[in-house]
Amino acid sequence: MAPISRLFDFIVIGGGSGGMACARRAASYGAKVAVIEDRGRLGGTCVNVGCVPKKVMFNGASIMEAIEDAKHYGISVEKPAFDWGFLKHARDEYVKRLNGIYERNLGKENVEYVAGTASFLSNTEVKVNDDVLKASHILIATGGHPVIPKIEGAEHGIDSDRFFDLEAQPKKVAVVGSGYIGIELAGIFHALGTDVTVFTRTEHILRHHDSIIGDTMLAEMKRQGIKFEHNSSVQALKRLSAAELPLELSWSTKGSDSTSSSTYDCVLWAIGRQPSTQALNLGNVPGVKLSRTGHIVADEYQNTGEHGVYSLGDVFGKSELTPVAIAAGRRLADRLFGGARFAQAKLDYVNIPTVIFGHPTAGTVGLTEEQAKEKHGADNIKVYQTRFTNMFNALTPYKPPTAMKLVVAGPEETVVGLHIIGRGCDEMLQGFGVAVKMGATKRDFDNCVAIHPTSSEELVTMR
Repeated sequence: MAPISRLFDFIVIGGGSGGMACARRAASYGAKVAVIEDRGRLGGTCVNVGCVPKKVMFNGASIMEAIEDAKHYGISVEKPAFDWGFLKHARDEYVKRLNGIYERNLGKENVEYVAGTASFLSNTEVKVNDDVLKASHILIATGGHPVIPKIEGAEHGIDSDRFFDLEAQPKKVAVVGSGYIGIELAGIFHALGTDVTVFTRTEHILRHHDSIIGDTMLAEMKRQGIKFEHNSSVQALKRLSAAELPLELSWSTKGSDSTSSSTYDCVLWAIGRQPSTQALNLGNVPGVKLSRTGHIVADEYQNTGEHGVYSLGDVFGKSELTPVAIAAGRRLADRLFGGARFAQAKLDYVNIPTVIFGHPTAGTVGLTEEQAKEKHGADNIKVYQTRFTNMFNALTPYKPPTAMKLVVAGPEETVVGLHIIGRGCDEMLQGFGVAVKMGATKRDFDNCVAIHPTSSEELVTMR
């Protein structure tokens, strides 16, 4: 039977946050739109195995920390018992509700949801199941997936996606990787009572962030009792039979000739993510090029080198954050279907705020100190920073740090970088992100009257 051919104005490959936002915005202008998704549920990484379920786990971990703090405020709480299975079930039900909302929203916008794997036939045609879908505009928004190390026995470990499949809480976990995913999941595991060791290839963590965030986070995680194997390179993972801790991880350490090993009941790979392009049959759209990291190359308007084919989100690889993909998707749909007033619509990828849901939380917008010096010259950069204890911990015997840094450039002292870590930083960054995006100067910050007593007031009182 010959494939059935169907015509659309716009085809979106990928039902994640960016693809969904772009499809719905296009449909709001009257475009006939199809969304193709091959994972059986809408929402992409963020809704299913990323931001949303992770924040649920973070919230649970934060409640456990609050219970520990309660006694220092005269509040007696019996020794808490945590039920991993209960939280997993509640979290999964929440995600299912979101999946349903996403699908219903497509229906409300008259966007057709096509379940299956898309494969390019040309720059205007894709094959899905037994159908051929045609459109003059096709968006690739297929997202990414975790990288698994190429070592013996790697299949015995789990990645960040499969973290959410865990039915029971592990007793002892090795987290291999010290980027934001590894650090967030390590913090969750530890706060909920798991013995955690983090493996990192250098002396540092969160190396793509300003040093005030990485260094402060590392010191605080160690104070909490999380162990670190620095300058380590994992060599192999072996499954042991009839052992309480059935996974033996071996690793080498820079500067040492010997190999070390230890046993765990869970080993989590958090060494990075890579774009999902393998099933697209990109050979039929030769203008679509891949970068050396495998991401789809596109310009500032999300145009690939193939006419009518676009790319955004994690598969594009620039600022791989859900709100970035959503914003880029909406602007692309505005430009393609919104008429003349949106002819130049595009996302500005400069000064995008982001948060690390670690323990403690951290946030950043703009350039790191080193990036600012490289861009503007060291002589044109000035740094304001402070460290203090949040008033919440005035009554606790331990004093987790709060640290803040403003990086300013030029004689006007324009704020080109803002980096904060400590209690509540995740919720305070958004407003300061607006200020940095608007080009605020240190004087603008100084002219804002402080809100007392808060941590955020330190950002407008630095000297």
